[in-house]
Amino acid sequence: MNRSPLPPGIESAEIAWRDGVPESVRFGDVYFSRDNGLEETRHVFLQHNKLPERFSRVPRGGSFVVAENGFGTGLNFLATWQAWLSTAPSHVATLHFVSVERYPLTRDDLARALALWPELQPLADELLRHYPPLVRGAHRLVLAGGRVRLTLYFGDIHDAWQSLAFQADAWYLDGFAPARNPDMWLETTINQIRAHSKPGTTLATFTSVGRVRRALADAGFCMEKTSGYGRKREMLRGALPTEDEAYPQAKPTGDGTIAILGAGIAGCALARNLADRGWPVTLIDARGPGTGASGNAQGALYAKLGVEFNDQTQLALTSLIFSQRFYNAWRDQYWHPTGLLQLAHSPQEADRQNRFLQRNGYPEDVLCPVTREQASQLSGVPTQSGGLWFPGSGWLEPGNLCRALADHPLITTAFDVAVNRLLPCNGQWHISAQKGTSIVADRVVICSGHLSPDLIPIKGRFRMKAIRGQVTHLPATSVVNARTVICGNRYLNPALGDFAVTGATFDLRSNNPSPTAASHEENLRELNQMLPLVFNTKEGGLSGQDLDGRVAFRCTTHDYQPVAGPMFNGESACLDDLYLFTGLGSKGLTYAPLLAEYLADQLTGQPACLPGNLARRLETRRLYQKDMAVS
Repeated sequence: MNRSPLPPGIESAEIAWRDGVPESVRFGDVYFSRDNGLEETRHVFLQHNKLPERFSRVPRGGSFVVAENGFGTGLNFLATWQAWLSTAPSHVATLHFVSVERYPLTRDDLARALALWPELQPLADELLRHYPPLVRGAHRLVLAGGRVRLTLYFGDIHDAWQSLAFQADAWYLDGFAPARNPDMWLETTINQIRAHSKPGTTLATFTSVGRVRRALADAGFCMEKTSGYGRKREMLRGALPTEDEAYPQAKPTGDGTIAILGAGIAGCALARNLADRGWPVTLIDARGPGTGASGNAQGALYAKLGVEFNDQTQLALTSLIFSQRFYNAWRDQYWHPTGLLQLAHSPQEADRQNRFLQRNGYPEDVLCPVTREQASQLSGVPTQSGGLWFPGSGWLEPGNLCRALADHPLITTAFDVAVNRLLPCNGQWHISAQKGTSIVADRVVICSGHLSPDLIPIKGRFRMKAIRGQVTHLPATSVVNARTVICGNRYLNPALGDFAVTGATFDLRSNNPSPTAASHEENLRELNQMLPLVFNTKEGGLSGQDLDGRVAFRCTTHDYQPVAGPMFNGESACLDDLYLFTGLGSKGLTYAPLLAEYLADQLTGQPACLPGNLARRLETRRLYQKDMAVS
């Protein structure tokens, strides 16, 4: 058996291949029928949940949710994805597939298993390109241009169903046979399945074991035996009565109009996410996309992961992995996955990285330690130390990316519109702007960075602040051109044309919006300390007086953690028509894609991509002072 790795790693499945069919060594059972696994999936799960005909009735901008209690080889998922593409309505709608796997297959084993089904190969290839590293927790995979969303939880099934928020339309009760994997069929699991169901939810399972049927019936499902597949004479199917009101259902979200204030990376990513789901939005900004803190010519995609694997570290890691997949749509345009080197640039950082490596077990496709020689070889720059190598990271062109994200037929743009006030009136929000402009929306998301507190229509103070950051544009001829992003007390990107960006300052006590020679000099000193051999002459023969650069203001919170979710009127009354998405600090490029996905889940009433422990870290009410209410 595989040894259990340190967190956040998770042990993979141990596979025995018998006559070309994968079998779990741990459970002594096959992953699918030796006769024809694909046809078994279609018979047991698709046919007995009546999925093709139900898929065809999903409304525009709506979704259908299938949940499964054992991902295995992903065969059930691919068969469902294939059926969705062939029977779903022609308008934009989303298939959500929520699954859990305690012992996930490695990418190589997954590829070998799915190669048995040539007709699924295009879908299998896309799944393999997006398949996450083997780290525990929830992973959201956005597939088929956003028409299919897979929430794949690596870990214990009870933890998954306790922490994920969704209501299933149909269940696949798969996993291995109850006699071989009893934990998956416990009464606790059945009750969790019931809690994630609603009137009309259906289920199907290959087993016909009596205790499973009785437990599901006791939970409220109307159960019956029916013909199994192949050598299995019988199977079970069931449904919750449509008039069942035993469990209160989630309040319908409704469609309505959505306005997003701010067209930085957060606002543009959210607008595009909603538009890709078929939801029209209005994107409002005083200047245009990618002109504020997201307007730098280059930006590094990285996260400084904590020594302890806690919720804060897990949120950063999940965001990093998701953003690497997300930006691949713009590979070689605005996304340059060169890899990223985090140097152990000081004794303190070297000690921190050493403790980090001792206490954690990250897969090598996430990060790995490198020596000074390896760091120099990877980056093409002579370094003074080793560090951590992130092979999936790199750098972006944020302004160009924001403009690309905002270009969608369902995104109405209102640029050169400087919003000065939000007014609630008759169940809607009146967005008042300079020059007499007024826009009305049913729901509003404030994504205005460090200007967000000025727009929140709630009396009182919020624990947010602006931090000035200045980047410096180094002439490409003045430095050794790095092949990768190099981070330490500053970052250095590979050259973009005739310059490379380094920075940024962290100015707590300055609100000067213009670049200064003093800040350029600070960037030069810090870069020289981190990489003394990067300059072609002493500090490149450069003077702060002669350099170009840019100033932006990061929005940070009191705990330096991002904010994404509904506002509250006081400490308890949720305002489900007013949302806040800001506080990303210097990691906006890393956090924005995943948190946009999470907010879009909330706005559309679809399954949440984040487990509860991470969602709670994003709540807006932690920013509130007491005695605050809508003005």
